Amino acid sequence: MSINIYVGNLSFNADEGELKGLFESYGVVDSAKIITDQFTGRSRGFGFIEMRNREEGLRAIQELDSKNVDGRSLKVNEARPKNSSGGGGGGGGGGRRDTGRSRW
Repeated sequence: MSINIYVGNLSFNADEGELKGLFESYGVVDSAKIITDQFTGRSRGFGFIEMRNREEGLRAIQELDSKNVDGRSLKVNEARPKNSSGGGGGGGGGGRRDTGRSRW
């Protein structure tokens, strides 16, 4: 069973190849993704790793969490699943209704 891993506090100069290399010593890495700002394309300082073997992923989490990489202390843990509820919402209504007559 695979595992998805959150990696936070990455250097803004880190690339996906470096991120993948960091985890490959613990097992097979299926994917590495650094999250970027949609407008500037700049790294947002975090990413995700998907590893094929759960036990190897858990060992990587244990050994890499708080490790100093490029002068930054990494935050590494198992990623939470995406919330599929669609996020916030609601609200609306409450606007003034124009009935065409004076309020007074």
